[in-house]
Amino acid sequence: MDDWLIYRGVGAPDPDRIRRLPPPPPWRAFSGEPLPGAAPPIDSSSTRRLGARVAAPPAQDAEALELINAALYLRRPLLVTGEPGSGKSTLAHSVAYELGLGRVLQWPIVSRTELKDGLYSYDAIGRLQDAQLAERQSDDIGRYIRLGPLGTALLPAERPRVLLIDELDKSDIDLPNDLLNVVEEGEFALPELERMADRPGHDEVRVLTDDGRRVPVRDGRVRCHAFPFVVMTSNGERDFPAPLLRRCIHLHLDPPRDERLAAMVQAHFGAGADERNLDLIGQFTREDGDGELRPTDQLLNAIFLTQHAVREEPGRREEIAELLIRPLDTRQR
Repeated sequence: MDDWLIYRGVGAPDPDRIRRLPPPPPWRAFSGEPLPGAAPPIDSSSTRRLGARVAAPPAQDAEALELINAALYLRRPLLVTGEPGSGKSTLAHSVAYELGLGRVLQWPIVSRTELKDGLYSYDAIGRLQDAQLAERQSDDIGRYIRLGPLGTALLPAERPRVLLIDELDKSDIDLPNDLLNVVEEGEFALPELERMADRPGHDEVRVLTDDGRRVPVRDGRVRCHAFPFVVMTSNGERDFPAPLLRRCIHLHLDPPRDERLAAMVQAHFGAGADERNLDLIGQFTREDGDGELRPTDQLLNAIFLTQHAVREEPGRREEIAELLIRPLDTRQR
């Protein structure tokens, strides 16, 4: 395997490899003063997706690994497209797990999502209510500001955080364009804090983060140090503006097959599980050419259920699997 790869997709932790990442190119270097402390460890959201991570073949093919590492080296977002179940979201969790980058910050996108939702929120009503109860204005404005997943990812850290912007193609038409400046500049302003920055004792305010910490923000601006590893996923339901595409590394993931599928089955069911379930894997992959959509979640469901439902009746194994491995839709070609 190429020595230059930082992330290798081997399914095992190797946090020391992130130290091999060279400094960014000059046009992607950022000036934030690093904050002390490590990111929170990965949580159940990652362990659910990744399984036990037993030793297995690489979870991505050679081209995918090169593009993932290109995004790491160039400090550029990775735009990942592919069918549902192709592993787009899981990729972010896999990188965080293998490189020891902590909990994945997740920003699920819907049609009503705005840029500010990802950056921060300010509870002005809560502050007013507290002031009325205390009969005076609270001086700790930071209690009422919470950074969103994007805002937390842009905090100055020694190591990059991993940010998953999930299903960007579901967004309002303006959101991809609104992301451009933040992605390019690696910083953003909090106007509520900027207005107070020149007051004595308010040049630094501690605010809440998306992962429950309290961190200082100076002069009302968040400036990153290590640009986060950003994974933007899309099911291909819309095209994105050219300026955004120019700032991203594009990776298309095909549905997992062969070694990738074997790695996924082993991760969730243990070493050798792919061999023990060759019949179900074969049943799942035989239908590839019919134009139907079959996410890999269905295969995992079938393997799990047949381990329990037909333990005493092996003859029903294929019958039950057939019920679960049904296509979700018919592709129009």
